[in-house]
Amino acid sequence: MVTRALRSDEKQILMLLGLPTLGLALAITVVSTYLPVLAEDLGSSTTIIGLIIGGEGLMALFLPLVTGAWSDRLNTRFGGRLPFMLAATPPAVAALVLLGFAGSMGTIAVLVAIFFAGYFVAYEPYRALYPDLVPDDVAGRSQGNQAVWRGGGTALALVGGGLLFDLDRSLPFVVGGLVLAGTVGVFVWGVVRSGHVHRTAEDDCNTARQSFAQVLALVRERRELRLFMAANALWELAIAALKTFAVLYITKGLGHSVATASAIVGGVSIFLLGGAVVSGRLADRLGTERVMEGALWIFGLGLLIPFLVTNQLVVGLTAPLIGVGGAVLMTLPFALLIPLMPEGAHGAVTGYYSLSRGIGVSLGPLLGGVAIGALGGPLASTDGYAAVWGVCSVSVLLSIPLLRALRRAACAADRRR
Repeated sequence: MVTRALRSDEKQILMLLGLPTLGLALAITVVSTYLPVLAEDLGSSTTIIGLIIGGEGLMALFLPLVTGAWSDRLNTRFGGRLPFMLAATPPAVAALVLLGFAGSMGTIAVLVAIFFAGYFVAYEPYRALYPDLVPDDVAGRSQGNQAVWRGGGTALALVGGGLLFDLDRSLPFVVGGLVLAGTVGVFVWGVVRSGHVHRTAEDDCNTARQSFAQVLALVRERRELRLFMAANALWELAIAALKTFAVLYITKGLGHSVATASAIVGGVSIFLLGGAVVSGRLADRLGTERVMEGALWIFGLGLLIPFLVTNQLVVGLTAPLIGVGGAVLMTLPFALLIPLMPEGAHGAVTGYYSLSRGIGVSLGPLLGGVAIGALGGPLASTDGYAAVWGVCSVSVLLSIPLLRALRRAACAADRRR
């Protein structure tokens, strides 16, 4: 497969599209990584922490489907996608800033719910701009580009957030809120100024409810979409569990400081960035499914090492494998879905993508927290925190047969068409 060079206008669109990813990735990483540390300091168990962080997935079970389908049909002077971003970003920013000053688990639970609600109302219409504006033949590179921005936001949150947390526990949340507001603000201004807004076709009179019903019918009819939903849920389960307990594994399980943990995870993020760039190019050249299957084997088996081995040097040497494999898992799933999207339902199918994501994000932190508590005895050398690696490994390896079946189902559907 020969890949063509990106045009200058496509490069500009990808640059603009990357800005909200940076802010959103930084914000949600601050919540998923440093909120567990904050909650643990308040005396919460790993199961309670998993339930609270898993609230992200509960929001993803219904909000993306509603906002995604609605944004397909909304007509305003700013298009159909941007109004959702403009409405949802302020409450998400406010909740994120206030989390840094929360002193009880009840307050934290309420603020987390507000943050995740704003996050998903803004994110799904924004992400639907990718299939709106980016051709299918550069879908892999577009997702690689987005993954670089996501990796940059994640790395900034992990490294900078740890340093800020050591200075004052509120600082990562305050700075995260400012970055989120700034990146979304610049993005909206740039989209309006450039004219890259999604507009509903004049002859498209379907309501959001009708669009949603059409997507459900499509999912029932097409086996490849159902297989994607199951596989993506397993991928998101692994990523969500890692994000929630990685820093606690290093601080509580291995006995390092938060600043040291941030430096370690920040080092792994270098491999995340590199893997994101390479995986997008490889996907457009070799095929998304082939690249993902290879990465899943690397990632799934690599995750077993810190679960089975306590030697910190050996665990450290596996970090590049985990980083590169994780980068592919964070980069290519949406590129896998884009060619399956029907015209006129990009927002609704993007919401369907997040529905599958929500299932995994709900279960990952919860299962990780339960496993840590249950295996505290057998894995006493890490206070049970190594259990999260086993949960993630099993989830990733179970997804490989689903990916193979998805590839066969997609090929069969193409032959029928």
